[in-house]
Amino acid sequence: MFLLFISGTDLSKIPGLSAAGSNLDVLPLTSPADADVIRYGFPKAIDCFPMDPEGHPTPAIITRAAIEEAGIPVCVVRAGAYLPPAPPYVELGASHGRDARVEPAVADAREIFERASSFASNAAPRGKHVMLAESIPGGTTTALLVLRALGYSGMVSSGGASNPVGLKEEVWAAASSRVGIKLGDLRNDPLRAVTELGDPMQAAVLGFAMGLPKDVELTLAGGTQMIAVAALIKSLGGSRVPLVATTKYVAQDSSSSFSGLAGQIGVETYIAPLDFSSSPHKGLADYEKGYVKEGVGAGGSVLYAGRTGVSVDRVIARANSIYERISKQNS
Repeated sequence: MFLLFISGTDLSKIPGLSAAGSNLDVLPLTSPADADVIRYGFPKAIDCFPMDPEGHPTPAIITRAAIEEAGIPVCVVRAGAYLPPAPPYVELGASHGRDARVEPAVADAREIFERASSFASNAAPRGKHVMLAESIPGGTTTALLVLRALGYSGMVSSGGASNPVGLKEEVWAAASSRVGIKLGDLRNDPLRAVTELGDPMQAAVLGFAMGLPKDVELTLAGGTQMIAVAALIKSLGGSRVPLVATTKYVAQDSSSSFSGLAGQIGVETYIAPLDFSSSPHKGLADYEKGYVKEGVGAGGSVLYAGRTGVSVDRVIARANSIYERISKQNS
């Protein structure tokens, strides 16, 4: 089963921090639109396909390609998204995340955690493989804040070709000052780290992971955002060590520390060997230049498809086909 947790944080509204936040009118629709894409192949929340300001498509196009090729079963979980998605979804009753520079980021983190844990213990298929993915603009910055609070000093990735490292450091400085902490001060209190600095997706995925029956195999599908969740699981004393699956674009990002952070936490990783260099569509070919990189479980969906016998080349070909289709619809 593939679960997509859609969420939101007010940090995404900081100018320059998130490509999705460049248009505040569209921002609340970002994660619901991603959910629409992976279920229907095209968004219903908006009248065009989600793109960043430079015209690069959401990584949901890769996940949708894998779903179409492999017939992957999907469940959407709303965990603090500003707006609901069009497809059927599970509602966790979470509020969107707040700006950690000025107030606690997820005041209801413990309640979200407990509801997600209960959901997992009752709904997860026993003895099966569960993959947890996310869509939350601004999520790499909340990941940085939580990782720092837990004692990890590496840098997170970014959905843009240029990682706003300086701005993220400014957010950490302001948020940690408000809470009155320094690097590692919350390593033994992960739920407080999420409450003060994180986002609702982290609380929900953490709760779901901790609530899973012990015979269920767990994969976290995402880049440094899911590295932060893995760190939370470790800090909470979870006996399960999840696999973190991402794309080569995150793993090869020189501005971030995906592999180094994974090594510090002690998690194994899967790196999806996507290659759009031969794509006839500039929006996809530019993934090779560091645009977008990951999200909506793109790397994990490639792994999931591979386990059903679907090759990476088939996923790439299907993504190109979907892009061609949506280009015609957008026009």
